[in-house]
Amino acid sequence: QVHLMESGGGLGQPGGSLKLSCTGSGDTDERYAMAWFRQAPGKEREFVAAVSWTGYTIYGNFQRGRFTASRDNTKIDLQMNNLKPEDTAVYYCAASTARTGWYVNEKAYEYDYWGQGTQVTVSS
Repeated sequence: QVHLMESGGGLGQPGGSLKLSCTGSGDTDERYAMAWFRQAPGKEREFVAAVSWTGYTIYGNFQRGRFTASRDNTKIDLQMNNLKPEDTAVYYCAASTARTGWYVNEKAYEYDYWGQGTQVTVSS
């Protein structure tokens, strides 16, 4: 079992920055992959970024260098810069206990544990 607790989020200004954090805990092998997904109202869940236990990192194409994911043990952060109104969504942290090596991917079905989500709203 992996319990994921997200923090951060809230209201951001267009062009501004926000930082999300997620900490995993539980009694399982800690070498799981961790990721961020997001879901805007009326839209499908979208991949944001993922970091493997070894630090290999991939990003969703939409962010175009604006977001940076980093990881320290079972804590993953998402630094979001140059925010846009279209970044408004609920952001979810996820963990994949099947992925304990260097490889990660953007497939939501591979992530077996999910946080409750944190709302990010970008508006002036």
